[in-house]
Amino acid sequence: MALRRIRAARIDFSGLRRELDLPTGFPDAADREAEAAAKDPHDDREDRTALEFVTIDPPTSKDLDQALLLQRRDGGYRVYYAIADVAAFTGNAPAIEQESWRRGQTVYLPDGKVPLHPAVLSEGAASLLPDQDRPAVLWTIDIDQSGTTTAVDVRRATVRSRAKLSYEQVQRDVDAGRAHASISLLPEIGRLLTGKGLERGAINLPMPEQEIEPDGDGWRLAIRGPVPVEEYNAQISLLTGMAAAQIMLEHGIGLLRTMPPPEEEAVRRLRLAAKALRLDWPEGQGPGEVIAALDPMDPRAAALIDQAAEMMRGAGYTPFDGARPEQPLHGAVAAPYAHVTAPLRRLADRYVTEVCLALHNGAEVPGWAREALPRLPEVMSRTDRVANAAERGAIDLVEAVLLEHRIGEEFDAAVLDVEKHRADIALDEPAVRARCEGDGLPLGERIRVILTAADPASRKVLFSTVRLES
Repeated sequence: MALRRIRAARIDFSGLRRELDLPTGFPDAADREAEAAAKDPHDDREDRTALEFVTIDPPTSKDLDQALLLQRRDGGYRVYYAIADVAAFTGNAPAIEQESWRRGQTVYLPDGKVPLHPAVLSEGAASLLPDQDRPAVLWTIDIDQSGTTTAVDVRRATVRSRAKLSYEQVQRDVDAGRAHASISLLPEIGRLLTGKGLERGAINLPMPEQEIEPDGDGWRLAIRGPVPVEEYNAQISLLTGMAAAQIMLEHGIGLLRTMPPPEEEAVRRLRLAAKALRLDWPEGQGPGEVIAALDPMDPRAAALIDQAAEMMRGAGYTPFDGARPEQPLHGAVAAPYAHVTAPLRRLADRYVTEVCLALHNGAEVPGWAREALPRLPEVMSRTDRVANAAERGAIDLVEAVLLEHRIGEEFDAAVLDVEKHRADIALDEPAVRARCEGDGLPLGERIRVILTAADPASRKVLFSTVRLES
């Protein structure tokens, strides 16, 4: 749900696009290939259109990667998860292939995204839009009443989504007891899988996020906290990613999304931070369980979550072909995990999907997929940096434009992180996170700050302390 909003004037993001050297369009050859591929009927696959899938995405999204159907069964649950089959469209499209390797992933900016694939595919023929037969890779995962996976199947199929739902809509329906029949079990299964993850030592950081929304000829800057169904839906994606990782590890070839588990010293420092912030850390609980119990809108809790983010470093992609990776885990998931559920928006998922399809069905991994595995980490790391820079740069620009005429004004803020004479702060209003200079900045406490700089050209905003509140 939206927690706070503030409106900004018309803003030109073209400078940020040029700075990041983002593509402005697809080569003509790629567009021609996409148009031709979009006309392929893809009839030579199993028909699963009788399954009543739905999608859950932001309301304006058209690049729909995943469709979901949940069922109760004896002893547990069955999860049907249909993923857009991008390879069905790109197998004979060398220009699309070349361009997608250059882009790596979709980059999102307020004035429009820079897609991984041409829109005729990513928002059309390959997208799991409602009331359309679509080629998909169908994951069928059975879990028992404890949340343990008991069976996995993955195969190509034709599916048909029945509805395009948004997170807010689903949350309202769940709260009112009228959830769509296809996902009425989502809260039940989502809570089960969340609890299973906490038992493993998984760590989820529920920090409210800054978002830029269109507002007439201007923009709104909003702080949003995730609604519960977002976390439940994410658990289905995590379940599938863990199933994919297990298939690849069992057969000795694949590409994992990895991150070192938190070091003991980092957990010790987080415990000390919790004590300093006067937050409870019950005996026997791990950091994931402690964080899950926090209210991220409380300044002290937000500060601890921000501190916990410092533990979650070193994420990357680990290819292997033969020997099992020395470190196969993703620290936040507390299990081996692979990106496999967003192929319309992320290049690596297409190749991981092909590896899993082949291994699960007793076939040879296609040469083109096998050869790509060692090359993908560099591409994904490079484009991760671009995507993150675009997101952060856009927010920084909106903040600077929003505040450029308010230099000298005072604001209420919470201190999220402290380093010597500087701190990261979150303003109450407007929804801005920025740097603050001063001495004795109290972690997790509320302070009064004054705006000293706001420059749209450099996208810099700076505050200094006025006085500490008692």
